[in-house]
Amino acid sequence: MNIDFSKSAHGLIPAIIQDNETKSVLMLGYMNAEAYQKTIDTQKVTFYSRSKQRLWTKGEESGNFLNLVSIKNDCDDDTLLIQVNPVGPTCHNGTDTCWAEENKSDYGFISHLENTIKVRRENADSEKSYVASLFEKGINKIAQKVGEEAVELVIEAKDDNMNLFKNEAADLLFHLLVLFQMKQVKLEDIEAILELRSKKA
Repeated sequence: MNIDFSKSAHGLIPAIIQDNETKSVLMLGYMNAEAYQKTIDTQKVTFYSRSKQRLWTKGEESGNFLNLVSIKNDCDDDTLLIQVNPVGPTCHNGTDTCWAEENKSDYGFISHLENTIKVRRENADSEKSYVASLFEKGINKIAQKVGEEAVELVIEAKDDNMNLFKNEAADLLFHLLVLFQMKQVKLEDIEAILELRSKKA
């Protein structure tokens, strides 16, 4: 890896720290060549502290280390993306990230949909919201809908109409998210089970 530390007058380049699992950005630090090499040697992320004017291994006092997974260099060879497995919160203020955000998986639009379903349940108006009407009818109706959509997906899987198959898959996923909300289960709960199973395989 060709890293150009000379682009900075002080030989420092930015290092973006990202959680290897959730892909959340945890913090931004700076490295010189010595900090980079120590990170490689110890497999724990080490920065050059501009305030302390010395090498600083994240977690050396708190125990909240950043265990190295991978390092990527950008197209200009002067910025690093470092993927880690964090031990505990990353920020010195005790938060998961230095932007006070929760470090959790984000599934893009699916996460947005999951949150929308949650809001519709909390602000229930069964006359205006299909989701709210499902919650009003209770667990049996929601479970029934999941079963119906699953059967319809299986039927479409045996045919060659890919558009219908995708639409039935979307219907099943939507109603499954409704069922998750009814059972107070989050996507990350299911992810954790799948991750645990993969480690046992």
